[in-house]
Amino acid sequence: MIKFLGLQKVNGRFQEEFQNQFESFLNSGNYVLGEQVSKFESEFAKYCGTNHCIGVSNGLDALKLIFEAFKILGKLKKGDEILVPANTYIASVLAISHCGLKPILVEPDIKSLNIDSSLVENFLSPKTKAILGVHLYGNLFDVARLEEICKKHHLLLIEDAAQAHGAKYIDGRRTGNVSHAAAFSFYPTKNLGALGDGGAITTNSDDLEVVIRKLRNYGQTTRNIYDFKGYNCRLDELQASFLRVKLKYLDEDNKKRQEIAKFYLDAIKTEHIILPDSNNLESHVFHQYVIRHEKRDNLKNYLYKNEIETLIHYPKPIHKQKAFKELSPLKLPVTERLHNEILSLPIYVTLSQNEMSKIVSAINKFS
Repeated sequence: MIKFLGLQKVNGRFQEEFQNQFESFLNSGNYVLGEQVSKFESEFAKYCGTNHCIGVSNGLDALKLIFEAFKILGKLKKGDEILVPANTYIASVLAISHCGLKPILVEPDIKSLNIDSSLVENFLSPKTKAILGVHLYGNLFDVARLEEICKKHHLLLIEDAAQAHGAKYIDGRRTGNVSHAAAFSFYPTKNLGALGDGGAITTNSDDLEVVIRKLRNYGQTTRNIYDFKGYNCRLDELQASFLRVKLKYLDEDNKKRQEIAKFYLDAIKTEHIILPDSNNLESHVFHQYVIRHEKRDNLKNYLYKNEIETLIHYPKPIHKQKAFKELSPLKLPVTERLHNEILSLPIYVTLSQNEMSKIVSAINKFS
């Protein structure tokens, strides 16, 4: 069976470095917000090209802390509307909702699978204060257009960069540095994944950085002095040490993903299968390689019988989830079509050429 994601092999490449980092961590005696978190924050900020990085507990908390910090700074208030792509992962919308803000779901572009920038201005109202752009599956959203809209209408632009570590815009800026603030997840399956939960926020705003650093640690300014009603959302010291190891190889790993994606693009020839948009292959870091087919479930079952594991990201859209029943009246035909057609193929750095060829061969024989 070709696994959808072979995490043991992916992380096994770094076993010796991980063991050295663990010993250093163990001997340090400093296990929370210590040297490893500080060093990772500095290294990841430099990598992204931003002034600041704040390590936090996970990607959802990263988004929530951004919204809460903007509320403290007077840039957002309860009830404000945040535009967000309708086909994103639920965490994007949960963060908006948890912070007392109102998510406004915007249909995605059928090709890029990201928020349809041509529709965004149709959804603006006096209550609109921000756009949460999502680089879904590792593909950059329409940076130029969203920046233009936000500048024109005085909106905040926030990145959900949980699936796009290291992706580069055409002007050289990386994800994390094409917005007012960006949220990253380091869940183990990500392009830059920890060996547990983890997340980070990047920004060029000094004011935002100061507030978020306090919020992630109970709202504390100095020991036992609290400016805000904060949270416990700290990046784990051990996970930071593992992330420092893997960050050194991120560009190399992303290049490998792009090579696998190009192989799929060139080799899959089956009628009715829609492949990812190849117009921006160099900026897409392929957290997932998502194809589409009208008979997606048949294709998935067929591939499993041929010992190829696939996944669906995601089978049920947010406005159809019980958790967001207030959104159920929405009519989102593009989103619903995508959720019925998308299928993710294996794409990870230890995938062998033989495995890739077997996947393509099986798909090309599908009828």
